[in-house]
Amino acid sequence: MYSPSLTEYPYPSSRRVILGKNYAAATSQPLATLAGMEMFLAGGNAVDAAIAMAITLTVVEPTSNGIGSDAFAIVWDGQLHGLNASGRSSQSLDMKELEEFDRVPQLGWLPVTVPGAVSAWRALWERWGKLPFEQLFEPAIRHAEQGYPVSPETARAWKSVEQLFLSQTGTEFSAFQTTFFPNDRAPHPGEVWGSPNHAATLREIARTGGESFYQGSLAQHMANFASDTGGYLTTADLATHQPNWVQPLSTDYRGLTVWEIPPNGQGIAALMALNILEGFDLAKYPRDSVTSFHWQLEAMKLAFADAHQHVADPDWMQVTPAQLLDKQYATQRRSLIGDRASFFQSGLPTGGTVYLATADQDLMVSFIQSNYEGFGSGILIPETGIALQNRGTGFTLQAGHPNQIAPGKRSFHTIIPGFLTQGHQPLGPFGVMGGHMQPQGHLQVVVNLMDYGMNPQVALDAPRWQVIAGKNIWLEQSVPRSVALALSDRGHAIQIRADGRNFGKGQMILRHRGSLMAASEPRADGLALAG
Repeated sequence: MYSPSLTEYPYPSSRRVILGKNYAAATSQPLATLAGMEMFLAGGNAVDAAIAMAITLTVVEPTSNGIGSDAFAIVWDGQLHGLNASGRSSQSLDMKELEEFDRVPQLGWLPVTVPGAVSAWRALWERWGKLPFEQLFEPAIRHAEQGYPVSPETARAWKSVEQLFLSQTGTEFSAFQTTFFPNDRAPHPGEVWGSPNHAATLREIARTGGESFYQGSLAQHMANFASDTGGYLTTADLATHQPNWVQPLSTDYRGLTVWEIPPNGQGIAALMALNILEGFDLAKYPRDSVTSFHWQLEAMKLAFADAHQHVADPDWMQVTPAQLLDKQYATQRRSLIGDRASFFQSGLPTGGTVYLATADQDLMVSFIQSNYEGFGSGILIPETGIALQNRGTGFTLQAGHPNQIAPGKRSFHTIIPGFLTQGHQPLGPFGVMGGHMQPQGHLQVVVNLMDYGMNPQVALDAPRWQVIAGKNIWLEQSVPRSVALALSDRGHAIQIRADGRNFGKGQMILRHRGSLMAASEPRADGLALAG
């Protein structure tokens, strides 16, 4: 059984895990966490808190998500429920326009897919919400109208894409530039930024229960702007969007059951890697040892190879998740791991994502939403604050591939909420953000919990690795130098990265002895609270 240490803190950056009895919330932004606590204190439940936090994050961390995002969720209410609210590419997508590219471009209308986050908020509230729907929007509207001080990590992400977005010349980018780069620059840390148009749109979504976004005035506004600026999004695309309730996938790892949303998400890659890794006795070796790192790296490479070959819109997949998660297949894949580094080719970009977790005595929520790569498509619908995602960048242009771009199709998705159970009882939600770092973060967190007995905060804080491409591996600078040198001796091409943002940003809430343990890692500006 999982038995965390609550007193040992082996890593200098560790913060103490937060303990509470009745409810808990964790996000990458303190103001968003406070929005969740505001709902709890108003008598709301974990779903109310999660939705309020998600809505608030569109305002206080716009570099990673927005009203034009996609979303996924896993909810425990005595059993697990999965929600896939990812949108599809437009039915009117012009495939000929893609012929000049070797990958789907990051900016402009080509990578824009139907935003699903608003539908996720509504679907979750309809099933479990306790407070009035409009009340969940109040903190976000307040921050958008009155402005809020931009936090340091968000400011850094904002600054990193400043030149990219300000250099765009098309009329479709003008509203985005004016809204997010006032005075032709990104906001500085601590500088107050707000968006009255964002607030007005949130009021409209709240008032109409989301209907305006998909079948009303907001939908018409989005479609009109697309038509005027060479885009493909139509009122029909928006009106036909529906979130889907799905059965989460799972695998057992040393007595712990790990749950992920099924494809088109990449969560299955974490499960495949855990299946491969289960055949190695990791606990025999120290957590920060070359053997432990090497086995994890090689298991992740094999899982990624399968995920990138097979995972797509489930209507287009040629193999089933059950085949990919078969334990005998994992044994075959494990036999390919030797003492030397293998070659792996990754083609996925880094994404911008927010993850949040909530819990009370009856409900637990794992929720994630994202505008994807680098702040999204660069398109913001004028006078609305709706910044559109570029999730279509997750498609491939490879002919015949199950994830090849096509009209009316869901792309390969990087965003993955996770959940842990043990003995058919909930432990709780967890997640790590950051493009193709996400399943790698899930793998490392689970190993830290089960093989090395860490509590949620220490499991999130611990030094990380990331598989990149070929034999290239990024190591966080806190990884011991002896481990880095030994991995290099085994043929891994090691790069030490000082920027913790390269290794994801995570949150977790787990039950332990009748209490809730909440954690948010120091690679973000996050905050975990419990009561």
